[in-house]
Amino acid sequence: MPTFNVDLSEQNALVTGAGAGIGRAVANLLAKSGASVAVSDLNLERAEDVADDIKTEGGTAVALQGDISNRFQVANMIEQARDTFGQIHILVNCAGIFKAEPMLKIDEWDWRRQIEVNTVGTFFVMQLVGRVMADEGGGVIINLASTAGNPSPIEEGMGYVAGKTSIIGMTRQASRELANSNIRVNAICAGNINEPDMPTIAPEQTLVNRVGTPEDIANAILFLCSDGASFITGQTITVDGGQI
Repeated sequence: MPTFNVDLSEQNALVTGAGAGIGRAVANLLAKSGASVAVSDLNLERAEDVADDIKTEGGTAVALQGDISNRFQVANMIEQARDTFGQIHILVNCAGIFKAEPMLKIDEWDWRRQIEVNTVGTFFVMQLVGRVMADEGGGVIINLASTAGNPSPIEEGMGYVAGKTSIIGMTRQASRELANSNIRVNAICAGNINEPDMPTIAPEQTLVNRVGTPEDIANAILFLCSDGASFITGQTITVDGGQI
C-alpha cells in the first residue's frame, strides 16, 4: 500500500502485462486509488483473476486478452477498453518477457520474440493509445524498463537487455513528439524485483538491504500518474534500492 494518497477517481487506465508481478501490483494500486482499470494480459484467465480481485475490493475493472506484439490484437484490446470505460487517461506498459540465454547460444526465435514483445509491442500500444489520447485531450503513458543493460549488464539475457534498453529511447522520443498533445511519457527502470522467472540478488546488494517488490514499482508508477508529477516527462526513473 502507498504511504501517500492519490485520487484517480474518474480516471480510466489500461495496464498491459497485468496478470502477474509488477503489472498486477500496478493494476491493483491504480484501482485502489479510484481508477477504472482495463486489465490486459496474454493469459485471459490471469487477467480475469486480477479483475475479479479488484471488483471484490469494490473497484472497477475489465479483463482483456491480447498479445501486444500483434498490432491487430492491440487495436482490439484498446477498442474493448474504450467500449467499456470511454476515454483512456492512463497507459502503463508492463508486458514483457525474459529468457536467460548466453549471447553465443541464444536461439533466433527467442531473440525475435523478446524484441517483438519488449520493443515492438511496447511501441504498438504506445502509438495506438497515444493516438486516442491525442484526440481526447491528453493523458499519461508509463513504460516499464529495467536496470538490466542500463547501466548494469546481467549474467545472461541479451534479448531482454536489448528490448528493455530500447524502451528508454522510445520513451524520450515519444515524450517530445506527444508533448503538444498534452501527453506525458515516462519510464521506470526497475531494479531486481522479487518476481517469478527473473534473476534475483542478495538483499545486501542494495543500499536499503532488501530485494524490491512489485509494490515498490507500483508506488513509483502511481506517483507518475498523479498531478504531483505534472512537470515530469521524458524521464527514466530508477527504482532499485540504490543497487546501481
